[in-house]
Order: sequence, then C-alpha cells, then structure tokens
Amino acid sequence: MAALIMFASGPGQSHTFSVFLIPLVDDLGISHTAISIAYAVATLVAAFGLPFVGRAVDRSGSYRVLTVIVIAFGAATIAFSAISGFVLLMLGFGLLRFLGQGSLMLCANNLTSQWFDKKRGIALSLTMLGFSLSVALHPPLAQWLTETHGWQMAWIVMGLGTWLLLLPPIMLLLFDRPEQLGLVPDGKIKKGEADIPAKANARSEGATADRGLDLAQARRTDAFWVILLSNSVHSALATAIFFHQVSIFDAKGLDPTLATSIFSVTALMMVVSSLIIGHLLDRLPTRPLYAAALLSTSLSLVMMSQVQGQLTASAFAFVFGLSNGAMLAHIAYVWPRFFGRAHLGSILGVAQMGMVIGASLGAIPLGVGYDLVGEHDGLLLVLALLPISCAVAVMLMRIPRIDAGPASTTTPNH
Repeated sequence: MAALIMFASGPGQSHTFSVFLIPLVDDLGISHTAISIAYAVATLVAAFGLPFVGRAVDRSGSYRVLTVIVIAFGAATIAFSAISGFVLLMLGFGLLRFLGQGSLMLCANNLTSQWFDKKRGIALSLTMLGFSLSVALHPPLAQWLTETHGWQMAWIVMGLGTWLLLLPPIMLLLFDRPEQLGLVPDGKIKKGEADIPAKANARSEGATADRGLDLAQARRTDAFWVILLSNSVHSALATAIFFHQVSIFDAKGLDPTLATSIFSVTALMMVVSSLIIGHLLDRLPTRPLYAAALLSTSLSLVMMSQVQGQLTASAFAFVFGLSNGAMLAHIAYVWPRFFGRAHLGSILGVAQMGMVIGASLGAIPLGVGYDLVGEHDGLLLVLALLPISCAVAVMLMRIPRIDAGPASTTTPNH
C-alpha cells in the first residue's frame, strides 16, 4: 500500500515536472529563471504545512489523513492543466508539492515504519520501489501524453489516474498500525517463534509503539539537526538534477526523447540500490552506510557535469540511480531508527518540511546559472561539495538513546 502511495505521488515530483519545463516556458512565455523561482517559492511555502500533516497523522491516523490528501491531490493535478500565468503556475506548483512530494511521501513512510521494526530497512526499501517505478514510468508517460494530446491533457489524465489508483485500496486495505489488528511490528515477536501468532503477545509487546522521543526532545539532540540537514541537502540536489535534467541534456545537444528515456536507467538502478541498502541497514551499522550514500550524491553531480553524449549520459544515470536509491533507503529509515515511532508522525512532518524546503531551493541555482552563462557544469561541481560536508557531520554526530531520554546520548557503533 505504501509503495503504491509512493508511485502515485509522481505528478508532484521533480522527475515529472522536468518533462513539462520546456513546454511551460514556450507556452507561458517565461524564462527558465522565472519558472525555477515559481517552483522554488511555491515549494518553500508549501513546506511549512507539512508539520501540521505530521501532527494530524499522529492524532487521526494515516487512513483519514490520506483520504483527504488523495482527493485534494487528484483535484490539484487536474487543475494544473488550466494554469495560464506566473501566479497560477506558482499556486499549482505549491499544491502539487505540498500534497504529492510532501504529504503522500510522509504518510507512506510513516505507515511502513509503524508496521515494521527489525525488518524496517528492507520494508522501507520495498516501499521506495513505488517511487522508483514512478521515476521509470511518469516521465515517458508524460512525454507521450504531451506529444500526442498536449501538456494540459497530460495533467488531467494523471489526476484521474491518482484517484483510480489510490482511493479504492485506501478504503479497503489500509490500517494505521498493527496494534489495530492485535498484531505487533514485523508480524512475529522474535526470531524462533514462527509458530506463535503475533496477536497472542500483542498486549504485552504492543507498548513498543509508545517508545521514542517526542518532537521537542528530538530537537534537543545534535543527531536531529545533522540528519535533517543531510536529508534536506540531498533533496535539494536530487530535485535540481531531476527538474533540470531534460533542459541540461538539451543544452548539451542531446535529444529530449533520449534525455527522458534516461530516467528509466536511473529508476532501474534505484530499485537495485534501495533493495541492497535496505537489506544492509537491517544488518550493518547505520552511520557509515548513510555517509557513503551522501558521498555517492557528490559523485552523481560530478558525473552529470561530464555528460557529453549517450554513453556518458547513461553512465551518469546509472550512478545517480544507485545514489538516489541509497539515499531514499536512508531518508525514511533514520528517523524511527534513532528516535523511535511513538511520535513519528510529528517528527516526519518536520523532516519532510526540511526536505521540501531543500527541494524548493535546489532548482534555483541551476536555472539562474543557465540563464546567465548558458551552462551548468561549473555549478554542478561546486554543489558536489555539500554532501561531502554532510557525510563528515553524520560520522561525528552523537546517537540519542530512546529509552534514556534526550539528555542521554552516546556514540555506539551505529
């Protein structure tokens, strides 16, 4: 269910917007800088609503919140087909980013984290398969719809598809927590008790749902801010790459259809990477894996600056897919891993806000750089320094002790 939610967030994601960048510039008569600013400002404003979504999930559960969000997201997607100027463009961007890239991803990650503990790494990686599938399918679908029926009809089709994909399964299949069904995370209590139904022990073990720091406690730890900054930096850079990929390749002389098809290579590698990293997260220390994933983001930026033709474009897409899959596996995993799941909705609300703020800022530099000098390569190399700094901070941060409270931190081999 969470993977399906991730997939359906596609119309609110940068890899889908990338396909519409050139048609919007041509039809609305605005510059790359203007459209980047509209995207950034709208995304930034939308980000500040996500903590309220997180608190609503904690109070009312994912089922009720998701039902409202899906109805609104489908309507906003359809309405995007009617934009006709800068102000409406900014409003449309804001709604799609808040409801899709923000709220839907928050709810999907919260849902999986509530249902899994010892298997959370691989479970969240499976959830992210929905996002990878969106990267593979939404850009070529949007490109085909735009070429055959126009970009306005493309948004109408995607909006109707959102309702059809999500509303029936949410109504029929979704439960907020395993405790609602007399179960516990992972379905069984511990290894070696496969013959004992989980609900037989749910009463005694269900209290684990109450373990974890609340938002105020979490904010008093350095780990909270390091993780928030690292995830936000990755969100900014990944958004910049996805949003400008078609136009960057076009400036390098690559055909737009080829540039769009490269998304499929990225998506395939995201699947492979997220599954491998998810498996490793359940077995190996978290911080070295997290730092390595951040460093791979820097490598992606360097490789994008070196794209010259189909071969180097494919190599970039390969590495970016591995990098993005690795980071996506960590982005949702680290919050319940280090802060528990008792108040996870509120924490994820702030975490997702930070990522959306990062996404709002990420598109601007490359858009401005293109309008000023007609290329992006130098700026891509400068931006590659940011994840390196975050990787160092991750290795140095102290790990909160959930049971002992926020005042007690340690630096075990996590």
